[in-house]
Amino acid sequence: MEQWKVDRINALAKKAKTEGLTEEERLEQEGLRKEYLAAIKRNLVDQLEHTYVVDEKGNKHKLNKKEKTPGVLQ
Repeated sequence: MEQWKVDRINALAKKAKTEGLTEEERLEQEGLRKEYLAAIKRNLVDQLEHTYVVDEKGNKHKLNKKEKTPGVLQ
């Protein structure tokens, strides 16, 4: 995510605390937050896809994707 978008999220959060947001600003903030969370999730998935576990014998094993569990946030 571009830095200017992160800066905009922070500016909107500050404005929300001090003077409140217009409906347009609130919708902009909501969209930017969703985009930010999606970027964090993508980065985490990418990091986990390149993570290996080393067993007691020194063998590397790639992490396997876990089955989705109903009712669990993923």
